[in-house]
Amino acid sequence: MNGKIALEEHFAIPETVMDSAGFVPDNYWIELKARLLDIQDTRLKLMDEHGIDQMILSLNAPAVQAIPNHAKAIEIAKKANDYLAEECAKNPERFKAFAALPMQDPEAAAQELERCVKELGFVGALVNGFSQSETTEEPLYYDLPQYRSFWAKVEELDVPFYLHPRNPLPQDSCIYQGHPWLMGPTWAFAQETAVHALRLMGSGLFDEHPKLKIILGHMGEGLPYMMWRIDNRNAWVEVEPNYPAKKKICEYFNENFYITTSGNFRTQTLIDAMLEIGSDKILFSTDWPFENIDHASNWFDQASISEADRQKIGHLNARKLFNL
Repeated sequence: MNGKIALEEHFAIPETVMDSAGFVPDNYWIELKARLLDIQDTRLKLMDEHGIDQMILSLNAPAVQAIPNHAKAIEIAKKANDYLAEECAKNPERFKAFAALPMQDPEAAAQELERCVKELGFVGALVNGFSQSETTEEPLYYDLPQYRSFWAKVEELDVPFYLHPRNPLPQDSCIYQGHPWLMGPTWAFAQETAVHALRLMGSGLFDEHPKLKIILGHMGEGLPYMMWRIDNRNAWVEVEPNYPAKKKICEYFNENFYITTSGNFRTQTLIDAMLEIGSDKILFSTDWPFENIDHASNWFDQASISEADRQKIGHLNARKLFNL
């Protein structure tokens, strides 16, 4: 189909590009680096060839989230956002932008998001998982109390927040010892992001800020297919949930979350997600340049779903969510 909108589509600046070097074998790095640093050339040609009208661009991972020094994280976030704004301005009908945010400093992150939305015209934020900070050895997850003012700003600005994966820190990766193939997109990305999302749901965040809109990639990082079990394990035991949130986890997932098809091009998985969360909450994406645009588009254009659902997932849901 033509007219698709893709929203997990990455770029890099020279200061962050090497963060992506370990995700492909060395002999593929030259190609991946060129893809990351390109916006107006190969990327645009592939969009034209495969029916993608618009891409919403975001900084590669983990980038800003892996910079413990707060001042440096703020500097790189602003530099990446200013660069992306300039690139989008060259072709505003084809490219929109997600803000990179220095979540090490919740106040600075809120200020940068507001600047990006109100001054630069960005349509939301994409953050690469937990953040590292010079003030603690523990990873910073965004259900922590110090982030409530940040989430209030996100709700006030009424823009989506894309929670993108990153690998766990070495001290939290013991389960993968001896099995490096499980790191990254194979498994660790999904596990890390799913737990982070569940922390947000169980924390009471969406009771305080019910209008928040969170996006997860890769067909929901496995969550749609675990949602029933999360709420119904040991159902014969009458005991109140031991988390602060007031509702079942599935209610927050269905009300506050959207998922994309990025990097997960399987029709059976898509249909399962549609049955769980509904086609109104699913959006097409490719995960370029880590995945191929042709792989994503050819699969989606031929997937065994109704044309009405294909139009929703392909572009209508994104147009509504981002006011495009």
